[in-house]
Amino acid sequence: MMTSTDPAALSRSTEDYLKAIYGLAGADERPVQTTAIADVLGVAPPSVSGMLRRLADGGLLAHMPYRGVRLTDGGRQAALRVMRRHRILECYLTSRLGYDWDSVHAEAERLEHAVSDELIDRMALVLGDPAYDPHGAPIPTRSGEIERPRLTPLSEVAVGAEGELRMVDDKDPERLRYLSSLGLDVGTRFRVLDRQPFEGPITIQVAGHPAVALGLGLARALGCTAVPAGVAAEGGDHA
Repeated sequence: MMTSTDPAALSRSTEDYLKAIYGLAGADERPVQTTAIADVLGVAPPSVSGMLRRLADGGLLAHMPYRGVRLTDGGRQAALRVMRRHRILECYLTSRLGYDWDSVHAEAERLEHAVSDELIDRMALVLGDPAYDPHGAPIPTRSGEIERPRLTPLSEVAVGAEGELRMVDDKDPERLRYLSSLGLDVGTRFRVLDRQPFEGPITIQVAGHPAVALGLGLARALGCTAVPAGVAAEGGDHA
């Protein structure tokens, strides 16, 4: 269970490392290599190695010989605590302070290390305890539980089928602005019109917008769910 740990108890750097390792480990919590952590955080590998040793000494991660590192239960709970702060902050900033979904990530990154868990809980209560952030990512609960959404990349939605955008990474503001210009926000439905062979573009149609061709790399990065034929739109809430 998450505790009411003051954010100051862990340094900003420590929290950034734990959050990065959690994200890289994925749903199956596979071991994470030093080079992958260095790439995500933009830190030199020797510096990463030193930090990993300190985290291991502090009981927050374990070394897997020849495989990488894995968060301990304590490290995982600390990572989820930071993620909860970040995602509740994103919800509050967008719904109460008018931030756009393409600008809110950077602001939440600055604030997540300073706010207390009590303040986050109060924000969550005011917001009605949201389950997802503005980009569709699940918000960890106060007790340290998190949903593992089973989503399909847009690149795998069949031609002629209808899908709904459910989650997109929040770290690239330009990509988020581009998706908004296409009418593609979380909860938006679309139909796949065409898929070119040999990893070519995928053409989709969003109601009220011209058909557009998406590059395969972008399509792979968009988490979607299939919409059964004949099901009417009910808004952008997750099921």
